[in-house]
Amino acid sequence: MRNLIVVMLLLFVSCGGAAQNNKEVAADEFEKGLTGKQIQLLDVRTAGEFRNGHIKGSLQANWNNQEEFKERIAALDKSKPVYIYCMSGPRSQAAGEWLRTNGFTNVVELQGGFSNWKRIGKPFDGMPDVKQMTMSDYNQQITGKEYVLVDIGAEWCPPCRKMEPVINEFLAANQNIFLLKIDGGIHTDLMKQLNAEGLPTFLLLKNGQEVWRYKGVLSKEELNKLWQEKK
Repeated sequence: MRNLIVVMLLLFVSCGGAAQNNKEVAADEFEKGLTGKQIQLLDVRTAGEFRNGHIKGSLQANWNNQEEFKERIAALDKSKPVYIYCMSGPRSQAAGEWLRTNGFTNVVELQGGFSNWKRIGKPFDGMPDVKQMTMSDYNQQITGKEYVLVDIGAEWCPPCRKMEPVINEFLAANQNIFLLKIDGGIHTDLMKQLNAEGLPTFLLLKNGQEVWRYKGVLSKEELNKLWQEKK
């Protein structure tokens, strides 16, 4: 009898923990949670949907593109809360289940998605209406500089966010390198012309000529090694 009670208690705790980790909350509670300093806010819609409006501070990883999704999610911290949303709910539910299965310990989904968030008057941002950078503009930026590091990324891209301190430290140690940041979410035409196939993509130019490129996340040691080999 005692053993049966112990088993039942264990099942209750287990089920309670699963329910706690399987959390979908209304917009008000979701919004309150975003005040936490360690929150990772994730929009799992497409880039086009994101550009039309998103919750401020969101990272973006398209659930419908599994290769992109997994690549960007790899830059998130599994030990920190992930607040997740899509347009109406189904994609964030599926993505949330994937995150929990793959080791994310605290995933919170927005009930009703972004469409409900907007409907009830919650604040959101849109992408700025910025003129596309042309190839001529790009060439003007790199002309006359011996070394240029071209950083093609976006504020909402998780791997780009992860690379930011690495790049800052690298540039502080190598002040002869000029940094040219290109927002891949805005300057999409230039990104295509430069054959940049993902975010982030880094190009090292020497006197206007590309000497290496890298797509994705790399450590400061790997970046320094590439620099020493190619400068």
